[in-house]
Amino acid sequence: MSVITTAYQAMQVDEPGAAFRLVEQEPVAPGPGHVRVIVEAVGICHSDAMFIDGHMPGLSFPLVPGHEIAGRIDAIGDDVGDFGVGQRVAIGWFGGNCGHCNPCRSGDAIHCIEMQIPGLSYPGGFAEEIVVPATALARIPEAFSAAEAAPMGCAGVTTFNALRRSVGRPGELVAVLGLGGLGHLGVQFASRLGFETVAIAVAPTRSRSRDSSAPTITSTTNPRTCRRRCSASLARRSCSRR
Repeated sequence: MSVITTAYQAMQVDEPGAAFRLVEQEPVAPGPGHVRVIVEAVGICHSDAMFIDGHMPGLSFPLVPGHEIAGRIDAIGDDVGDFGVGQRVAIGWFGGNCGHCNPCRSGDAIHCIEMQIPGLSYPGGFAEEIVVPATALARIPEAFSAAEAAPMGCAGVTTFNALRRSVGRPGELVAVLGLGGLGHLGVQFASRLGFETVAIAVAPTRSRSRDSSAPTITSTTNPRTCRRRCSASLARRSCSRR
């Protein structure tokens, strides 16, 4: 285990709705089953606003939000296997599980009765370092930068699982409504999984998603107009395939 004695910086919210405040925290040595991670990148999720405004049950202030985290392991507590110092890891919304409740014992850790969430169960990733349960860790492939890997733990897994568990199969038509933090990943996943992909957005001009050949259907800023045009376009594309 490495020992760090210098304080680290974190972005803290002191009370619901308050502004971020840069603070210094004393480093914490990881306990049994935990690791300390030096944060290299952290995503900004809309759920962070729920934390900051105090809308999540069980919150306590002050808090450090952030649950889309990528970095390198700096120190390891006792009883942690399969991970080593210096290893690149990501932590997402799934921030650890108990391992002994019925869902965990059935292999369904994501529905753990005591599931932990960074920023809610312990200080989150808007900081230079973070201590997390080893059960929360996912290895980062070398092909991914930290900035690319960080959102995969929340926005990425949400959209990928939606496609993976859907009834759709490669070659079928998939429409992704909205090109925000989740939607822009959904378009890329759908395209690379072999779906005929349509991205639907509300905007005054037409555009194409940068990293995908998928056409983007856009309209005026009137959502009703967007729905009518999208429905008509999808119907035409469906008929053309018959």
